[in-house]
This record gives sequence, C-alpha cells and structure tokens, in this order.
Amino acid sequence: MEKNTGLYLILTDPVAGYDPCAEAAVDCGVRFLQLRMKGAPRSTVLETARRIREITRGSPTRFIVNDDIEVAIESDADGIHLGQDDLPLGEARRRWGASGKIFGLSTHSREQAVQALDDSPDYIGVGPVFATPTKPDAAPPLGVEETARIVRATPLPAVAIGGIGPGNLPDLLKAGIENFCVVRAVNLAPDPRSAIEHLQSIWQKYCFRC
Repeated sequence: MEKNTGLYLILTDPVAGYDPCAEAAVDCGVRFLQLRMKGAPRSTVLETARRIREITRGSPTRFIVNDDIEVAIESDADGIHLGQDDLPLGEARRRWGASGKIFGLSTHSREQAVQALDDSPDYIGVGPVFATPTKPDAAPPLGVEETARIVRATPLPAVAIGGIGPGNLPDLLKAGIENFCVVRAVNLAPDPRSAIEHLQSIWQKYCFRC
C-alpha cells in the first residue's frame, strides 16, 4: 500500500446499495474499498463480495474484505483487513498463500502500532479518532493529536479511522494525516458519488503533496 492514498472507503449497509456505492468508488478513483457486513449471513456476504469483486476488477480500486479470510479467498479479493481479536495476521498469510494480497491490521494505541511491526502488515488502521456509533465495542477515541503521533511514528502506511467526515477531515489533514477512512459519510448518503467527490475535494485542498 502506498503511503498517500487518501480516501479509504468502508461499505456497511449503504442506503444507496452496495453495488452503486462500489461503482461510484471505482468511477471516482478510490484506491481502497472495504466490505464490512457484521452480522450478515455468510452467504449474503460472499454474494456481495463477489459482485464487488467484479465491479472493482481491472480498476485501480483495491477490494478488501473485513475479517473473514474465507470470504476474501473465495471472492478473490485484493486483501483482507483484520482486527486485534480476529485471525492472527501470520495465520491469515499462511491460509491465503496467493501472491500480491494485501493484509491490513487495526491498531488502537501506540503500543499496538509498535507491536504491529512484528507482523509486518501492508498497512495499519489507527483509531478510532473520534467516537463512532458504527462499532459499539470500539476502543476509546484517540483524538487528532494522538492519532497524528502514531501515524508519524510508524514506518508502516497508516489510515486514520473512526467518526471521520467532511466536518472534521480538515483537522486530520492539517495534522499531517493523509490517509483517512470513512463509513457514515458515504454509507448514509443517497448520492454516494457526490459524497465521495466532496471528501476527495477536501483532501486535495489540504494535502499539498497529492
């Protein structure tokens, strides 16, 4: 994963539908698109993952599956994102031996970001930055300053996550956080393309090295 990719979009119950949101992400050049369907039947997750795989196939948009290594393998996703309590990253790599796959790992503190170096993920998620209702069991918010410290300190590509939207995105970008993950800012939008374009325009305004 490159260090400066901007918007990383997680799809979770999008009001516009999974397919339209994935199509909008591809059309807008979003570099990373993750499918997160907590609590949904596995058959539904796999069916959705296979559709998104076809939408993203051949495009610059990398398709990532959340948590479920078997869904990632069976849908031929580009990678998987794992949490601290999910399948260990080393085991995930052993089970998914295909070359070129991307392995991401969530971290919630400076200590976890340092520990992640032992597993050498392709990128880490850092957060939550702000309080978020999308994960009721989320760790306490880190805030912008602590998130920025973690991002600056790690040699790994890092993506800030948690409660990020158009209103607070400039604060993250001004703090030097170039990669950011959103959920509600796009999933709750009836027009996902406009929501994505708005976020990208903010990123382009503040990210002078883009």
